[in-house]
Amino acid sequence: MPSSKICRRSFLFLGGAVLAQELTLALPAAAQTVQVKRGKVNGFSFYQTIIDLTDPKTFITIGLANNATLANTNKKTSGDEEFNNLVARHRAAVVANGTFFAKNAQKTVMGNMVAAGKFIKYSQWENFGTTLGLRVGNKPEMVTARVDGKPEWNQHWLSITCGPRLLRQGQIWLKPDVEGFKDPGVLGTGARTAIGFPADGKKLFLINFDSGLTLQQEAQAMKAIGCHEAMNLDGGASKAFAANGKILVPAGRPLTNVIVVYDAKNPAPAALQQSWVRFQKGDRPIIPVN
Repeated sequence: MPSSKICRRSFLFLGGAVLAQELTLALPAAAQTVQVKRGKVNGFSFYQTIIDLTDPKTFITIGLANNATLANTNKKTSGDEEFNNLVARHRAAVVANGTFFAKNAQKTVMGNMVAAGKFIKYSQWENFGTTLGLRVGNKPEMVTARVDGKPEWNQHWLSITCGPRLLRQGQIWLKPDVEGFKDPGVLGTGARTAIGFPADGKKLFLINFDSGLTLQQEAQAMKAIGCHEAMNLDGGASKAFAANGKILVPAGRPLTNVIVVYDAKNPAPAALQQSWVRFQKGDRPIIPVN
């Protein structure tokens, strides 16, 4: 992928440290651009995926149930799908659960979403939760709508909204009520996954915790792991994780959306790679007309 490699290196610089005292899974050397490790902090063990945002072979996207091109809304739905089917179809380095979805018949997905530089869900009325976005050069940002104002979704190559937010500028930041979260299942102790990045923004840390913990404990763990910004993802029965095609954490129910990560050993589809290059050259997501 010569053109992508040159383009990405023009935006990015190599670097960043990984969490110490962890056991690396037996993955081939070619797959180490996306590292999957076992870790333990504050008494909580977890799977940690370290995604190098500076590597030209690393691509992140959102996979939808039943190979849909648009996420579920109140008006249109593609339902849900068994996690093992999603893993098999994407053939990626890592596949993990994404954001929340409702228990209604449509299984409506939470928040606006951008994948491969295109909107897969958009509503101008979205103003809750926290958004993780990747801008030009894979620069990550985290935006809490009711505090920072709405994210610039049309400037994101990848955008997923979830929450509550756990860390803000290196400090624990827990205001789920401000973000609009009221579900006791989210606010209490539960099975959790989280995503965040260090201060230099050169990596993403995707964490799948083994046991239940509170939001406070989750935030403390993400800070100890090395995150500067972090947010909670869907969890509970949705908690799921697969690495290199092997399911390490099976989902407790069918899912509507997953985070998908490709690397050198598990290459991204050509269309995804090409859309990344176009995005760097100025091809931005077009905001749909509601």
